[in-house]
Amino acid sequence: MIYLLGGSGYVGSAYQTLLQRKGLPFRNLRRAEFDYTNQAGLTALLLREKPEFLINAAGYTGKPNVDACELHKADCVTGNAVLPGIIAQSCADAGVPWGHVSSGCIYTGARPDGSGFTETDVPNFSFRTNNCSFYSGTKALGEEVLASFPNVYVWRLRIPFNEVDSPRNYLTKLLRYTTLLEATNSISQLQEFVASTFACWEKRVPFGIYNVTNPGQVTTHEVVELIKKAGVSNKEFQFFRDETQFMQTAAKTPRSNCVMNSTKLAAAGIKLTEVHEAVERDLRRWVKAV
Repeated sequence: MIYLLGGSGYVGSAYQTLLQRKGLPFRNLRRAEFDYTNQAGLTALLLREKPEFLINAAGYTGKPNVDACELHKADCVTGNAVLPGIIAQSCADAGVPWGHVSSGCIYTGARPDGSGFTETDVPNFSFRTNNCSFYSGTKALGEEVLASFPNVYVWRLRIPFNEVDSPRNYLTKLLRYTTLLEATNSISQLQEFVASTFACWEKRVPFGIYNVTNPGQVTTHEVVELIKKAGVSNKEFQFFRDETQFMQTAAKTPRSNCVMNSTKLAAAGIKLTEVHEAVERDLRRWVKAV
């Protein structure tokens, strides 16, 4: 039995689909039926039912984007920093291995030599560096909370996308936003992300932090060109002059734009599609919302 927390969310729903496709028994533990923020209650449940593995896809991201986290800071701290600690202690006490969906948004830019951040690089977009969004700050805190716990995977997700038109899809956001910010990023194809993270457990790779992004980096302009090439949209995309104009006119909080290194995951035998190939593939099979 696999336990899934946050199964109704964008990422959690993809985990449900994966587990169903694999024919694996799982329980989507919903807050409405069980308060998994209660540590004693969660520990008792895990001791009683003894799941083989637990996936935490729960957290607070803010809708429609991270600007909302600036208005709901208590919920953001609870979902992204406090809850992972509760789950970690309960899983440790019950002897249940587990995986946590974290975020690569705890970084900005790239390493001094231009390469992507690795799992050992200290987050540079966090409360400790005093330059981040509230969302990124809480995700970095969540990783700090988990640092001393055994038997946990920390999977860093970056700007999820796939072929299905959705408000949470990076490609949809580019199509819907009036004006875009030119930036260079590592991003994660949603189905490849959930399959790769679950493969960590299936293959019993060592516990720890993994950057789960499609290899390479891509710019906003490159994605726009791929959108046009696929015929998904032929509109004239507008861009902000620079990040200063973006912050002055469109955003309430700084954004993380960064490059990640995913070679640790590849070295464990788990490989994702190169980022340009993945974006182009998903745009070719684009499913527009009704």
